[in-house]
Amino acid sequence: MGVGAATITAIGLVMMFLLAQATNNRALYERNYALLFGINVVVAIFLMLVLVWVAFRLIQRLRLGKFGSRLLIKLAAIFALVGVVPGVLIYVVSYNFMSRSIESWFDVKVEGALDAGLNLGRATLDSLGDDLASKARAASMQLADVPDASAGLVLERIRDQLGASDAVIWTGSGQVVASAGTSRFQLNPERPTPLQFRQARTERGVAHIEGLDEVSPPGVSPPLATVHALTIVQRPGFDFSTDPRFLQVTRPLPPALVANALAVQEANREYQERALARGGLRRMYIGTLTLCLFLAVFGAVLLAVLFGNQLARPLLVLADGVRQVAGGDLRPTTVLQTRDELGGLTRSFAVMTQQLADARGAVEKTMGELDAARGNLQTILDNLTSGVIVLDAVGTVLQTNPGATRVLRAPLAAFEGQRLTAVPGLLEFARDVQQQFDDFQVEHLQHGLDHWQHAFELHPPGGGMAQDTINIVARGAELPGSARLLVFDDISEIVSAQRAQAWGEVARRLAHEIKNPLTPIQLSAERLQMKLAGKVEPPERAILDKSVKTIVDQVDAMKRLVNEFRDYARLPAAELKPVDLNAIVVDVLSLYETEAAAVPVHTELDLRCPPIRGDSQQLRQVIHNLLQNAQDATETAQGAGSGEVIVRTRVDDSGKRVRLTLQDSGHGFAENILKRAFEPYVTTKAKGTGLGLAVVKKIADEHGARIELSNRIVDGAVVGAQVSLSFALAADLPATPTTPDEHSPTTVA
Repeated sequence: MGVGAATITAIGLVMMFLLAQATNNRALYERNYALLFGINVVVAIFLMLVLVWVAFRLIQRLRLGKFGSRLLIKLAAIFALVGVVPGVLIYVVSYNFMSRSIESWFDVKVEGALDAGLNLGRATLDSLGDDLASKARAASMQLADVPDASAGLVLERIRDQLGASDAVIWTGSGQVVASAGTSRFQLNPERPTPLQFRQARTERGVAHIEGLDEVSPPGVSPPLATVHALTIVQRPGFDFSTDPRFLQVTRPLPPALVANALAVQEANREYQERALARGGLRRMYIGTLTLCLFLAVFGAVLLAVLFGNQLARPLLVLADGVRQVAGGDLRPTTVLQTRDELGGLTRSFAVMTQQLADARGAVEKTMGELDAARGNLQTILDNLTSGVIVLDAVGTVLQTNPGATRVLRAPLAAFEGQRLTAVPGLLEFARDVQQQFDDFQVEHLQHGLDHWQHAFELHPPGGGMAQDTINIVARGAELPGSARLLVFDDISEIVSAQRAQAWGEVARRLAHEIKNPLTPIQLSAERLQMKLAGKVEPPERAILDKSVKTIVDQVDAMKRLVNEFRDYARLPAAELKPVDLNAIVVDVLSLYETEAAAVPVHTELDLRCPPIRGDSQQLRQVIHNLLQNAQDATETAQGAGSGEVIVRTRVDDSGKRVRLTLQDSGHGFAENILKRAFEPYVTTKAKGTGLGLAVVKKIADEHGARIELSNRIVDGAVVGAQVSLSFALAADLPATPTTPDEHSPTTVA
């Protein structure tokens, strides 16, 4: 059946192609009409044999009582009837329509219109030729007294006056005297015929048109047609001794006129040819239409059988499904109240419909519960702060959660399906994890452990600073199906807190051990200076004074270092009370009101700041430390007398917190220092101890304040650093957000 359908489709395409060719190329069709007719007869006989074979098969199936035979015959009959009846009706109408339409093509009015168009074209072309000849005759008067040597300039002027493309002066014997235009570049320009010379001599001028006899193929622009005018140049007086001269002028015809003239000429020629062969044309179209109908009828019957078989085939499959259901393979079906085999099959499934619905309901309920449980588990994984990675036995990433991406600072979701070693920056971590799982398998077999736990340090790529290291603690376990579960947490903040606590203990012990001998050292040096003041010579006295001064200065420096250690290690608990932040700022800035200050301090205080919860003594220490750092950074970057430090207070937009901000004009902080600026002994100053910001951070934590450290960037360049602290209000009273005119700017120099 599939071969028959393909054959009918191919025949239909061939017939459509031949019909199109008959319309566009009648001569080709007439030459091969007998061959095409024979081919179509052979195809028709083949289709008839196929139909006979199909009918024999259907009758045989019906006699054997095979399932679906009656339905197949019914469908084939319906499809055949639907295809044949409309085809015959269309053929009858098309036959009459085509017979009368062909006769109407060759109307007397059409022929008269074509003749009138040809005559009009000829008259137009003749008019153009006569006009050019008369103008050339008038222009030739300009050459009457001009000698041959000077004729070129006059000829150029004549060509421009007449709008010609070419102008040539010929002698009576056909020799070129002078030329202008395109003929100047030709070795042998086209010479007029002797007949044209005689006509020009007798009639004083003659014109003809060239280029209209060349027919261009379709799609190609029409050829260049030109009008030529030849006229004799009159000699002055009665000079008959010299050879006469002739002026030839060539002007191109308008392309639109040429195209229209050729189109009318071609249309008239084709009309005359078809008018002579109208009988053959009628036979050609009607023959093609008859062959199409003949093939369409046989094709419709064959396709009817084919489609009917295709519709009956699903019923046979359904009958086989009845036997499968009896064996326990339940499938959904539809009950149809019909008397044919389809109705019998569907009724066989009706008994099992309810059972199938119940089973499906139970399955859907179970699947819904599983999906809900899976969704809950995924929600839990997505909201865990811990990182979770599921690996296979070779370390391929099967599943991750957002916590893993956040802790490891790597786009793990983009590497699912790849090995963990392929993630940038996690090569060593992946190897260590794989080694831990390998060791765990051995320990699991020997001791029955159900998990392993290990701490890792992830260093930045390229050997970055230690402060960029990520400290994590990981725990691994085996999952069913050889999968592996890795759960880990970022303990970097815990390690940083432990480090700060350890530094505090170190600072306390150093303060205790170093401070005791400092005072005796200083007193001993001063006593030596006093005892030996009048007993040594002046040169030795200078050395003594310098040495004692060095000892005393270094002891004072060590005392300051010990005091900073003591303040950091033994910072008392803050006594939080309502305090006026602006008043504390003004009080501290009074210590910097000196004319010799290296860096001026400007203030922008919000006068409407409400009281905050704080310890005034510790807040003074915070402001003092930040001011000292800001002045040192500004003086280092700008030099003494340059740059400035700005202290600003304001109420934030929510009206629930007061912000204290200090800005300097220094070099700012490097990116690695910003991350650890509040840890002890992290400093950028040559003589700094690195405890100033650590003390500020500790006091801020005691006050429950939020502290932020950042660089000031203007036009992509760092112009200083900025420290901001946000304090809570002393009472839950609404505070009005400030506006720029509510600031009270002052300057401390």
